[in-house]
Amino acid sequence: MGRTLTVTLPHAGRQRSFLLHVPRNYQPGQPLPLVLALHGGGGSMVFMANDRHYGLISHSDQAGYLLAVPNGTGVLGNKLATWNAGRCCGKARDEAVDDVAFARAVVDWVQQHYTVAAGRVYAVGMSNGGMMAYRLACEAADVFAGIASVAGTDNTLACQPSQPLAVLHIHARDDDHVLFHGGAGPGAFRDERKVTDFTSVPATMAQWQTHNQCRPQPAHSLTVAGAYCERYTGCAAGGALQLCVTEQGGHSWPGGGRTRIGKAGPGQALDANDVMWAFFSQLPPRP
Repeated sequence: MGRTLTVTLPHAGRQRSFLLHVPRNYQPGQPLPLVLALHGGGGSMVFMANDRHYGLISHSDQAGYLLAVPNGTGVLGNKLATWNAGRCCGKARDEAVDDVAFARAVVDWVQQHYTVAAGRVYAVGMSNGGMMAYRLACEAADVFAGIASVAGTDNTLACQPSQPLAVLHIHARDDDHVLFHGGAGPGAFRDERKVTDFTSVPATMAQWQTHNQCRPQPAHSLTVAGAYCERYTGCAAGGALQLCVTEQGGHSWPGGGRTRIGKAGPGQALDANDVMWAFFSQLPPRP
């Protein structure tokens, strides 16, 4: 097992934090990819790094990548935290927190202290964290080579990527929070003023098909019981685009553990960690 450390990073007048997991195979001077994992709205870095829920720590050790898990802006210290992903969510959005600059600072810190593979920095996120990953794709394509969003659509205010960037989207058709066809699930949020009328999955994919200059009609790349993936073709260099849909699982991380009391557990038709790593692994390093 590797080791996990907590880093406190003063940024823009706030004390920000992130967890860094260094996998067991890390050797100074031998570069490894870096994955930034962004928790969901109302969560925290500690919750995202809990292997019982997401399995990312173990996956980092198995696949061999550095894993940085930042904390959003919390209502109670680092707890009940959100990201400013544009139209969502909560305190981070309402206080116009510059989370893009914070993500850049986290990557810079890791690159200064560890050996990161050039052009192999990625962002993944759950729900509001997935929405934040889309904002990074829009505003930090010079840093990240690709993003993967689980249960979080593109709710940016404006998006003009500096270059095509690889995007993987994973979503359950029965998501009751961020609805597949757009909007917020009725009664899903305690205070609907803290969220937004979410962009649909089809609209998100259409936006990125345009950004990445892909052909409009995707082709099925994987079909298993309870899930499928489809991949867009003809995309500009660096702009791979893929959608994976599970029939069940609700608002959760496929292949993970139960995260919501009183709700059905995540779907097991796909493992989000394996799918995202297979997607990132086939990408060429960002020049």
